[in-house]
Amino acid sequence: MYMTYIHEAGPRPPPRQIRLTYDPSNPYARFRANPPVGGDQLGKKPPPPDSPSNVIRLEKIVIHSFLKTAIVSRSNLLGLIMALRAMTGETEKGAGKHAVKGKSVGGWIRPDIPVGAKVELRGAPMYDFLAQLVEFVLPRLKDFPGILLPPPAASDHSPSAVSGVVSIGLTPTAMQFFPGIEVNLDAYPRSYGMHIHFVTNATGVGAENRARALMSGFQLPFTRR
Repeated sequence: MYMTYIHEAGPRPPPRQIRLTYDPSNPYARFRANPPVGGDQLGKKPPPPDSPSNVIRLEKIVIHSFLKTAIVSRSNLLGLIMALRAMTGETEKGAGKHAVKGKSVGGWIRPDIPVGAKVELRGAPMYDFLAQLVEFVLPRLKDFPGILLPPPAASDHSPSAVSGVVSIGLTPTAMQFFPGIEVNLDAYPRSYGMHIHFVTNATGVGAENRARALMSGFQLPFTRR
């Protein structure tokens, strides 16, 4: 709380009244796109006042991996699912298949086709996975200098800057360094890359910077280009 505290000299002004472009009661504009006047204010929303009840904290870790060969045969997902279960320790509704909801960037994929695996960690398993990541995996990656920070000229009002989420992508080489995988590496057909998202409760302007400050306290390295 001390690192992210922002002192406010007086009470905040009342929030700006949101006025829509068209009158919602107008029957001729009922089905029109009706954005607010002045554009979306998501990136300009101030953070909530600092108090002991909203101290920034890590809420969950989301791990997901996309497997292109699963489009041809869904049985190719078995190795990925078992690897994520060994890494995270989640078996009950965890490390299950993830189906696509629409078309993907790489081409057309029919909906409800399983193309990857996803798991969410909360509570004690979340901190266990984070400890494995910063103590066993990242120090052994020779080509990983740290999580890249945005350039100084980057906007503080973009959707990613106010999301309060820190994301990292790992190559297939990193999977073999997790203790749950390394102890029985030959049992898996291959290694898989993954994306890891650290979701915090930070919101408003500067949320991503506060999330980075929190994750740096967990020994996650950050670097600039």
